[in-house]
Amino acid sequence: MAMTVPPGQDEQVLYGNFAFHVQFVDGAVPFAPRGGASDTLLGAFSEVSGLEASMEHKVLRQGGVNYGARMLAGPVSFGTVILKRGVARSQTLWAWWSMFAGADGIDDPRPIPANRCDLNIGLIGIGDAGQVSSSGAGLSTTAVRNVVMGWKLVNAMPVKFRVGDLSAKGSDVAVEELHLVHEGLHVAGVAS
Repeated sequence: MAMTVPPGQDEQVLYGNFAFHVQFVDGAVPFAPRGGASDTLLGAFSEVSGLEASMEHKVLRQGGVNYGARMLAGPVSFGTVILKRGVARSQTLWAWWSMFAGADGIDDPRPIPANRCDLNIGLIGIGDAGQVSSSGAGLSTTAVRNVVMGWKLVNAMPVKFRVGDLSAKGSDVAVEELHLVHEGLHVAGVAS
């Protein structure tokens, strides 16, 4: 069986899982996670897990066909995405979650659809880009950080906020988690 790789995709390129960036894409004003904060602050997560989609299959047995059954596509479900980062003074993630949970102390009709957002998660690849030096003496090579693969969560909503265990015996950084549900997972921004 012959298989070909589509143009622009190299099956030999393997990317590390340690360089990524998370970006909230807001359509609402004001949008709680953004609230004037920079993308750098919001993208500073140490771990992202739960990027998954699964499809239930339907088994259809046919009379007279004894060698297996036909498999039909069924509904798709998405995993809960968990964002983890060190606890910092900024409480933008808590503010977003509390809007949905009613813990913000504001008597309003939230959550509203406008408080949901899309979320982009980009895998960063480091490549070389040749640049002419300022003296014009020749080509120098500098590292360039580009998104080589990306995923988009559609209409994300926070459903759980958690602060990791605190221990006077440990030396680890305190970690907070935000659990998100969403209505779609798409591959986006694949570099060629």
